[in-house]
Amino acid sequence: MSIKTLLIDDERLARLELRKLLKEHPSIEVIEEAANVEEALQKIDLLKPDLIFLDIQMPGKTGFDLLAELDRAPQVIFTTAHHEFALKAFQVNALDYLMKPVEPGRLADAIQKIQSMGGLRTSPQEAEVGNGGLLTENDQVFVKDGERCWFVKLSEIVQLKDNTLQLLRHPMDIVFLS
Repeated sequence: MSIKTLLIDDERLARLELRKLLKEHPSIEVIEEAANVEEALQKIDLLKPDLIFLDIQMPGKTGFDLLAELDRAPQVIFTTAHHEFALKAFQVNALDYLMKPVEPGRLADAIQKIQSMGGLRTSPQEAEVGNGGLLTENDQVFVKDGERCWFVKLSEIVQLKDNTLQLLRHPMDIVFLS
C-alpha cells in the first residue's frame, strides 16, 4: 500500500533532504511539496494526502495554524528543530515528532509505527480524533519522564497509578515511568 505524502517546510534544503531519506521507504509516495501554510492548504485540499511531514516554524503561519484551518487533517509527522513544541504535537495527535536534522533511524522508526498500525486511519471518525473523538489502542500519547519525551501507543500502557505509568514495550520488558 502506497501512502500519499506531502512535505511541508519553508526550507527547500530540508524538503530535499527529507525527500532523499524517504526514497529508502517504498511505502511512502511523496506526491508534492509546499513551502508555506497557504500553499499547503491548497495542496492538501487538491491532493488529499494520507500523511504530511510538517515543519512547525514557518514564515507567516505555523504548522499548528495549518492544522487548525483544516476541516479534516491528514496524519501528521512533525519535522522541526524545536523540541519545545512536542507537547503541543501530542495535543493534535501527531504520529511522531522528528528533530531536524532528521536521522534516518528515527525516520525509519516513525515509518515503522505507521506500518505497525496497518497503514493510516481513513474513516472520518478516526480522522477526527484530534478534534475530540475517542482514542483507540492504536493512538499514541505523549509521555515526558524528566528530560526525556516520546510518544507511546495506548496498547503499550499496562497501568497508570499514582503518577506512575507502566508500559509493556516487549512481551517480557516492562518499563516504569514516574
